[in-house]
Amino acid sequence: MKNVGIIGAGTMGIGIAQVAATNGCNVWIYDANAKQVETATVGLEKTLIKLVDKQKISSEKMTEILANISIATELKDFKDCELIIEAIIENKEIKTKVFTELEKHVSENCVIGSNTSSISITSLGAELQKPERFIGIHFFNPAPLMPLVEVIPSLLTEKSLAEKIYNLMKDWGKTPVIAKDIPGFIVNRIARPFYGEGLRIVEENIATVEQVDDAMKTLGNFKMGPFELMDLIGVDVNFSVTKTVYNEYFYDPKYKPSLLQQRMSEAKLHGRKTGKGFYDYSETDKGGSTTNGSQCAVKAQPVKDDALYQQIFMRIISMLINEAVEAKRLGIATDEDLELAMQKGVNYPKGLLAWGKEIGYAKISETLQNLYEEYQEERYRQSPLLRKL
Repeated sequence: MKNVGIIGAGTMGIGIAQVAATNGCNVWIYDANAKQVETATVGLEKTLIKLVDKQKISSEKMTEILANISIATELKDFKDCELIIEAIIENKEIKTKVFTELEKHVSENCVIGSNTSSISITSLGAELQKPERFIGIHFFNPAPLMPLVEVIPSLLTEKSLAEKIYNLMKDWGKTPVIAKDIPGFIVNRIARPFYGEGLRIVEENIATVEQVDDAMKTLGNFKMGPFELMDLIGVDVNFSVTKTVYNEYFYDPKYKPSLLQQRMSEAKLHGRKTGKGFYDYSETDKGGSTTNGSQCAVKAQPVKDDALYQQIFMRIISMLINEAVEAKRLGIATDEDLELAMQKGVNYPKGLLAWGKEIGYAKISETLQNLYEEYQEERYRQSPLLRKL
């Protein structure tokens, strides 16, 4: 698959294009907004210049990458592509409309993939004339840096295609895992409590945003707390994924969205990209960037409280481990892939199944049982497998 088409020239689309072009593919990138493609390619060139300056790549490699990328002005420009990856807005109707039009212009052997983070691959592929050539190929942001790629075959995908894409992603230097087509796949399903419980703890005035983040970083060794991570991802994007997972699981209370997150989204307090989210980035150097190009936040110093921090950590980690155990029970992926996905997709310090064994599954079960008795909510129900481990 040396001829690759990318639909969508946003951050994710241009990132995937960079990955493919770096690995010697001929890449065509298309966006309905022609100006966005120009903006994205100019931005890519600036990114590559920085990599050259840092001696991460040679100037010759930069020239090669840029030469491998072409701008497509119409979907029919993808006629010679062997693989097309869609990376546009998380909206099923818009995606299926694009796929329906795309099928008119590509060969029968062209593989069509979606970078959707939460929409059912089966539901998207069912609208195609040839659903057997459709598959989920979910990269993580930023695509050039994050190693994980979730490969998700639908119920209609040709049986050998998942392995082909898995091997292609390995050839591209990625860490692929194969997941069942369930809402949120692996990472976005299992990771929901990291944000959801953090939000609930703050909503209930149990702790501050700063305390929750500090507790998870100091006790759990997470690189970022849930609120820092939401600001990085985009509060609105994270909220959208949560709503999708909640809806797709028929309103399972475990995945219930947060009113606080909804209000933040409504207020356009989306995090780093808007200058303000749970933290304020507007006072950093020129538009929210430090002199080295990264953003830092203005934060209040958290009031340290060992007992409170332990409560926060155990509540969130127990919910996460319970989700991982349930994913294991349902066979969403192999144990190895479940562990790998959380470490490579969201930088968790260790696999959650191993973490549960380390803390003690009995302790996790006890924590969830106490939460269930306190709240009387199905949100805190345990996986049937948890008590057996």
